[in-house]
Amino acid sequence: MCGISGYLANDPAAAPAASVVRRINDAIAHRGPDAEGAWASGPCVLGHRRLSIIDLSPDGRQPLLNEDETIGVVVNGEIYNFEALRDELVAKGHTFRSRSDSEVVVHLYEEMGEAAITRLDGMFALALWDAKKQRLLLARDRSGKKPLYYRVTRDGVAFASEVHALVTGVDGERPAVDLAGVDEYLTLGYVAAPYTVYQGVFKLRAAHYQVLTPGRVHEAERYWRLVRHPTLSGSEDELVGELKRLLTAAVKRRMVADVPLGAFLSGGVDSSTIVALMAQLSTRPVKTFSIGFKQAAYSEVKYARMVAARYGTEHHELEVSADMASVVHDITRHHGEPFADSSSVATWYLAKMTREHVTVSLSGDAGDENFAGYKRYNNARWGHLYDALPAGAKGAFQGALTGFGRALYPSFGRFAETMHLGEAARYLRLVSQFTPERKRDLCAPSLRAAASDRAERRFAEVLAESDGRYAMARLLDLDIATYLTDDINAKVDIASMAHALEVRCPLLDTSVIEFAGRLPSHLLMRVRGKYLLRKAAGDLLPYQVLHRPKMGFGIPLDHWLRNDLREVVRDTLLDRTARERGMLEPAAVEKLVASLDTSSPETYQVWSLLMLELWFREFIDRSPAQPTV
Repeated sequence: MCGISGYLANDPAAAPAASVVRRINDAIAHRGPDAEGAWASGPCVLGHRRLSIIDLSPDGRQPLLNEDETIGVVVNGEIYNFEALRDELVAKGHTFRSRSDSEVVVHLYEEMGEAAITRLDGMFALALWDAKKQRLLLARDRSGKKPLYYRVTRDGVAFASEVHALVTGVDGERPAVDLAGVDEYLTLGYVAAPYTVYQGVFKLRAAHYQVLTPGRVHEAERYWRLVRHPTLSGSEDELVGELKRLLTAAVKRRMVADVPLGAFLSGGVDSSTIVALMAQLSTRPVKTFSIGFKQAAYSEVKYARMVAARYGTEHHELEVSADMASVVHDITRHHGEPFADSSSVATWYLAKMTREHVTVSLSGDAGDENFAGYKRYNNARWGHLYDALPAGAKGAFQGALTGFGRALYPSFGRFAETMHLGEAARYLRLVSQFTPERKRDLCAPSLRAAASDRAERRFAEVLAESDGRYAMARLLDLDIATYLTDDINAKVDIASMAHALEVRCPLLDTSVIEFAGRLPSHLLMRVRGKYLLRKAAGDLLPYQVLHRPKMGFGIPLDHWLRNDLREVVRDTLLDRTARERGMLEPAAVEKLVASLDTSSPETYQVWSLLMLELWFREFIDRSPAQPTV
């Protein structure tokens, strides 16, 4: 786990931009405190910050080069199948200079070109310069665990593991704000790849690679996609056994490290299953880490303690309080974009505590996206039923659901009103922070004019590409391609790497993803989600953990905003700086803030605006001469 950076000049005869890469590297120093390195070749410079995990010797320092030093690579992440690949490459005559997992990338590229990416099993973002062919290869892992951003400038292209490094570390003015990106943020709470909130700055999508040559950024190519057909055959017991085998193998692969290792333990089914399997594979007590809150309704520590006690883990806990929420300023700086997921606060402190004891931690991320764990999938089923009805019956069906929802479940009533919009728009409304109607009231004319259907078009594109034969499979593909990659993975990467902690996710193992992708719908969700995963964990977890109600990994945001953070919210969103920014209608913002004092607080919407305003002040209002890291 590390940070990577680099620059490719438009002019093939240009001198290497070493000073630019040095500044970018300095901006991501927290990702790799153990060593730094750079390699210049022709118009390209590769930079690296090292967090030593495998091969702690100086031989593992990057950039790593091939035998004649015409190919160099920098890698962020871990290649889990590196030992098998290394044996294969040595048999073909390749000479290795280190025991690093990353060195296999160089020699595999020599054998296969960019097709080498398809052989890598792991979490990674990488950049490889081929001096003979004068081409730079950028690539990202299948599930988007590790990030990679690039910025197109007048003189070339810079890239880095974190976007703020490209905003502050490149010569000249900071990139202009992309108002369409701000609009998308208000919709989703994040900006989905390949875009960012800046003009000329992009994210490489998960499971894609991109070739750059001096003066040209070629179209990104997709090298892997999740195949959901044909569905798996076999009895339920056989599939439960296969899932346990795959999960055990995935956990075992992620326990390979030359440094101390532990696990996040929220007390939910996903993280608890990972800890249980780690305990079975380990010869010593597993180190586990949990956070809690004074507000019992948000704290899961009692469930985490059950799992820790069952497996005799070396357990650590931290209670997070509202006075610790000032960390949002640090989170804003590290994300470099507005980011509305309030659980980033919890994740930040979990990573901080964990790093005090270990360098690598396993987590249970992706259980909901792979095995249909979100409650919203139950709501979405009503939309799928609407789609299947004859045209003459749809109006009555929607009217009945809308009336029922308004009377008993207002949020469901609002969803029912969107039945006729089609699958992409309907699901977008289900997950949106602000609907188009709300944005029209909230946004000032300048931002209203930038409103786009970019998020809806992205949703429609993913749904159209999915080969899922039932509706829920398409929604899982959609969440994997957007929410998992650009929210969950981004949140965990930023929080963990800010503290130089590597986080590995067995549920993002390719074999697990591909297995879950081909499960029939009745093994994913029945009355509740994650049916087969719960069956697989049936003999591993306490009954109370296995059958507890669904609880997201979040913070007591409503309590904090109403009480401890009340003045912070008002001072930030209602002051002169925010009013004169001209992005939002002051009266609409005041109404949202005032809702915190009512029985129907718009908590997440207020938090979204708070994070947006903090981002503006950190990256747009601040002059380029002032350091932001």
